[in-house]
Amino acid sequence: MAEKQEEKSGSFKGKKQDKQQEKPVQARRPQQAPPKALISPTGKEVRGIVRLAGRDLVGTLPIRRAIISVKGIGLNLGSVVSKIAYSQIGINENTMVGELTEEQTDKLEHILRNPGEYGIPSRMFNRQRDMFTGSDVHYIGSDLVYVVKQDIDHEKDSYTWKGYRHTYGQKVRGQRTRSTGRTGMTVGVLRKAVLAKAGAAATAQTGAAAQAAGTAAPAAAGAKATAPKAPVGTKPAAKPAEAKK
Repeated sequence: MAEKQEEKSGSFKGKKQDKQQEKPVQARRPQQAPPKALISPTGKEVRGIVRLAGRDLVGTLPIRRAIISVKGIGLNLGSVVSKIAYSQIGINENTMVGELTEEQTDKLEHILRNPGEYGIPSRMFNRQRDMFTGSDVHYIGSDLVYVVKQDIDHEKDSYTWKGYRHTYGQKVRGQRTRSTGRTGMTVGVLRKAVLAKAGAAATAQTGAAAQAAGTAAPAAAGAKATAPKAPVGTKPAAKPAEAKK
């Protein structure tokens, strides 16, 4: 018995080893090479991501496209600022934003934040005749978001009509709200549901009233039929005399 068990264990071990040998060895994936640095036509290395005025921009964007991507800079102002940047920083319109050095990036951001210092007229600013300072300022990025929020809060605190509309989340500039700007349950669907419920309640009430009237009529007829009749020849009872005043 012991010899048989040894033979069985030996044969089992041999089969296990054969299966392990038959398994194909998986080839390891070759390690990916680090990405090569992008080189511009002028021979400068282009950074992948550039931080400009609080926003991350792709380094392959041209200067004008990068300037317009900043919050608070539109097409007209962006074209003017890009021309000023070409002359102030010493670049051309084909230069990518990733080619700029840290000093050039800071200079470009200074132009964006202070356009009045570089001869841009105040009519192109987004904050003319400020209500608190009375000066013409241009805000970009997070500063613009903060100032707009402060203006809305001021309207709410003053309880003007604009502030009232802002408070209730409605449109502020006189737009129509019949088809758009409807919050919560739409009025049309709600009215249909209310009318359907009212119609069902009315039909139920009329059905119940008709059923009650139908049951009351036979009962009244039966009560008249069962009422005792006075014998023939009897006089009706005399009414009691009214007391004299």
